[in-house]
Amino acid sequence: MRILLPPSETKAPGGSGEPLGPLSFPELAPVRQRLVEALTALPPEEARAALGLSDKQDQELKHNLVLRSAATTPAIDRYTGVLYDALEAATLPVEARGCLLVGSALFGLLGAEDMIPPYRLSGGSRLPGVGGLAPLWKPVLGPVLRALPGLVIDMRSGAYSALAPLPGAVTVRVVTAEGKVVSHFNKATKGRLARVLALEPAEDLAGVLAVAEAAGFTARQTGPAALEVVHT
Repeated sequence: MRILLPPSETKAPGGSGEPLGPLSFPELAPVRQRLVEALTALPPEEARAALGLSDKQDQELKHNLVLRSAATTPAIDRYTGVLYDALEAATLPVEARGCLLVGSALFGLLGAEDMIPPYRLSGGSRLPGVGGLAPLWKPVLGPVLRALPGLVIDMRSGAYSALAPLPGAVTVRVVTAEGKVVSHFNKATKGRLARVLALEPAEDLAGVLAVAEAAGFTARQTGPAALEVVHT
């Protein structure tokens, strides 16, 4: 089983790993290289506009300028925020971390242990000379996603799913007890669910439901490959 997570805008600083090198899914390397080149070449004003940043967020721009030379850390530890706080990846055993993948605007798809620097690029960004990211990623990322073995739980948010949809993957929607879609707390619930499933992988949707319910989640199947989880 593979659990496909969204990235986060916030990222842990620093790192102790060597600068950016080869990553999992090497067939994505040409697009990765093109985006790294585009980000490192952007003048500050153009970068702020393209990335939706204010002049108070210039540290984010600095991260992009040193993408090739900055220290790295495992992807699953680089991302921070509500979902990743709930996931508590640092306390997961190696086997469980191996179930986790991250969809990325810059790198396409990352394994949990891929060593990456801090960066800023969102799924909905448009870069000068590149344009929107979906037309760039879809032709190369789509086949990589479809080739993933076994059951895939796709927890990506809309902007990242749009980079390359994955038909047949199990999608997760977080709702209230009344069935209304949850916004902010959606991330925490997905993080906790991802942790539970990484610790006890399932082979099919019925198994996912069983694992979730055994862990105390209220979950139900809402389609052939769709799951609803009640936020509590």
